[in-house]
Amino acid sequence: MQMHDIPFGTTDWSTVPASEHRGETGVANWRTREFGGIRVRMVEYSPGYLADHWCSKGHILLVLSGELETELEDGRRFTMTTGQSYQVADGAEPHRSRTTAGARLFIDD
Repeated sequence: MQMHDIPFGTTDWSTVPASEHRGETGVANWRTREFGGIRVRMVEYSPGYLADHWCSKGHILLVLSGELETELEDGRRFTMTTGQSYQVADGAEPHRSRTTAGARLFIDD
């Protein structure tokens, strides 16, 4: 990843407007910023959230709080807790997220 033409700046995520994205169950609230074609998001999943699609977009994801289960389309499952992360490339293993108690994430894609 090349990062160009991004001056130094800070982000107070509490001031970034949230957009709501409904899952198969539950809801995800995204606070999104874009920097030179790089999207970064602070995402909060409600308790009981299950994504409504298999995602093939690449991400680097860090669990800030809570517990997240990521399921790959091939059936593998990974449970991550606070301080854990995953990375996956564009077009690699399709994946989807779920959480029982809720989770807060930082995602770079």
